Amino acid sequence: MSCLASCCAAATCGLCSTVASGISKKSARLAYCGLFGLSLIVSWILREVGAPLLEKLPWMNSSTQPKAWYQEQAVLRVSLGNFLFFVILALIMIGVKDQNDRRDSWHHGGWTVKMVVWILLVILMFFLPTAVVTVYGTLSKFGAGLFLLVQVIILLDCTHSWNDAWVEKDEQKWFIALLVVSVGCYLAAFVFSGLLFIWFNPSGHDCGLNVFFIVMTMVLAFSFGIIALHPAVNGSLLPASVISVYCAYLCYTGLASEPRDYVCNGLHYNSAVSTSSLLLGMLTTVLSVIYSALRAGSSTTFLSPPSSPRAGAAKPLLEADDVEEGGEKEKEARPVSYSYSFFHLIFALASMYSAMLLSGWTSSSDSTELIDVGWTSLWVRICTEWATAGLYIWTLVAPLILPDREFF
Repeated sequence: MSCLASCCAAATCGLCSTVASGISKKSARLAYCGLFGLSLIVSWILREVGAPLLEKLPWMNSSTQPKAWYQEQAVLRVSLGNFLFFVILALIMIGVKDQNDRRDSWHHGGWTVKMVVWILLVILMFFLPTAVVTVYGTLSKFGAGLFLLVQVIILLDCTHSWNDAWVEKDEQKWFIALLVVSVGCYLAAFVFSGLLFIWFNPSGHDCGLNVFFIVMTMVLAFSFGIIALHPAVNGSLLPASVISVYCAYLCYTGLASEPRDYVCNGLHYNSAVSTSSLLLGMLTTVLSVIYSALRAGSSTTFLSPPSSPRAGAAKPLLEADDVEEGGEKEKEARPVSYSYSFFHLIFALASMYSAMLLSGWTSSSDSTELIDVGWTSLWVRICTEWATAGLYIWTLVAPLILPDREFF
């Protein structure tokens, strides 16, 4: 049996490394996203089935700890292994400026070694003392918050780039498209806010906190439009409308994270959690985290070194990084198109963020059947919404407050 198990493990590792190598030939970024997605799946599986196994470990065996504690430990330990893997790569890749650097090939190749290292790191994390993992869980709250902040900055950059791209076309049909999309986004934001009143302000209950959050979201949406259209501000309605929709979405996810037994959570109050809805929620979580990390890892605004001639020009995700001629791979002596070190750092922060999602921001007292539910999750979402609003307003008024500085 042990021989069979080792053969299966070796075959699985070889298959994963082969697939990763094939994908990496087209895009290393996509291969790393696949590895990150695999880590999320492993975290979720151990969260669901790993508690009985962890209870048998002598250094974790405690009759006083609930099932949720063991689930949290499983998620944090896989996340810690993933975090260390990307931090090590980030440290190794510091200072890579051109493709003649040997570390460039390390970034794109060596997937068998990378898979072995990743698996060993994840396994070793289950032998660490509980105190170390607890410290990591505390630090993950700050790392996850930093990842959310980076995500917000990327969204702001994306909306401004989108608006500038359509305005530069200087054609009437594109101006009409801008108006249609802007009005559509604003309508969606306010209709969605109206639904939030129905879902999270049930009649017969005092839900003043929920009402405050929803009204604040609508006030912010109005403010975005008014400030953006002010003659003294160099703004546009499209970014304002997109940010309004995003704030409404954050408000919804925050209110939906309220405990299931909270009377003002009308969307989930007294409803049973089915296996299908749990799987759908997990799938949504995995896709959202992968997309966030992918956007962060592909943003040329944040990842392109200043010396790169392609800084500010987007590189397709599946664009080949190497040039093959005459059956041999030849690399041009050209700068790298994005910072490898910062790229891996983004995934390290995303590992912390995913751990917080799957552990309910380490709120072990909440239901063990749900993901990203609890008062901590609520306030994280709401604070992220307000931070998004503050950053967007700052991008509009900063040139007026600091006229001597140049803003991009």
